[in-house]
Amino acid sequence: MRVVLFGYQTWGYRTLEALLSSEHEVVLAVTHPASEHAYESIWSDSVAELAEANGVPVVVRNRPDEDVVRACKDVDPDIIVANNWRTWIPPHIFELPRYGTLNVHDSLLPAYAGFAPVIWALINGEPEVGVTAHMMNETLDAGDIVLQRAVPVGPTDTATDLFHRTVDLIGPIVVDALAAIAAGRRDFAAQDPAKASFFHKRSIEDSRIDFGWPAADLERLVRAQSDPYPNAFCYHGSTRLRVIEASVSTGRYGGTPGRIFIKEGDGVVIVAGADARFGRNHGLLLRRVRLDDGTELPATEYFRAMGGYLTAHPA
Repeated sequence: MRVVLFGYQTWGYRTLEALLSSEHEVVLAVTHPASEHAYESIWSDSVAELAEANGVPVVVRNRPDEDVVRACKDVDPDIIVANNWRTWIPPHIFELPRYGTLNVHDSLLPAYAGFAPVIWALINGEPEVGVTAHMMNETLDAGDIVLQRAVPVGPTDTATDLFHRTVDLIGPIVVDALAAIAAGRRDFAAQDPAKASFFHKRSIEDSRIDFGWPAADLERLVRAQSDPYPNAFCYHGSTRLRVIEASVSTGRYGGTPGRIFIKEGDGVVIVAGADARFGRNHGLLLRRVRLDDGTELPATEYFRAMGGYLTAHPA
């Protein structure tokens, strides 16, 4: 089939790699310009550079304008394949090819439609994450599912670990989904809107630690904001602390959320949970922290004395 790619960053790059290695002909690549945004500068392999290196025409746009429409019509594609395209693709584009548009999304749809699905899923304690290939319709990430594959989430997995596992699914799922479409399959599974969830883009604000959360949720937040993502952070007075490594305390501790309480093993316990006053909660055990100047320390070295509070904002 003649394929047009709409893709961006490493997700789009891996999709283009798979298409170039397949039996299909890539006739156009549409991608976004490079960005310095905190999240868009991560996993930023260039779709444009890969396309140009392989003689594929490239159009670079933030949104699909009339130039994009003309370019798509000129190459007469059988199908569009989209992965990590960051703006809405209107019906007059996604319905243009003979077979429509196949979108590839890194969640197990219908759950976690939208943005940063792996990070949100890890924060929420999901037992698995994955990749879905579905036919595009007018509702974002809501079209009929062609293929879906999952990987388990382990108890110490970070968002970085899960990124690598899910991105490795992209090539096989794109090739297998296109094979099913080319073979004439149309018995794709409709998504159940009652099971759908939709998440917004993440920003620095979403990495701010709220010690009113239970310790287990905060521990997952720290893992979900692993390097190279913007780390989970809080403040000790006016000093911003990025939390690099944490776990749930063995003991249960009572008091006020955010209290720097006691050393436990190789870490320092911070009281956590909105109902911590009852003394039944585990705390968040900080193990490693990083300062704004890049200095990284064991929490037991940074916190020389117990007492005081960690807060969401400078105190």
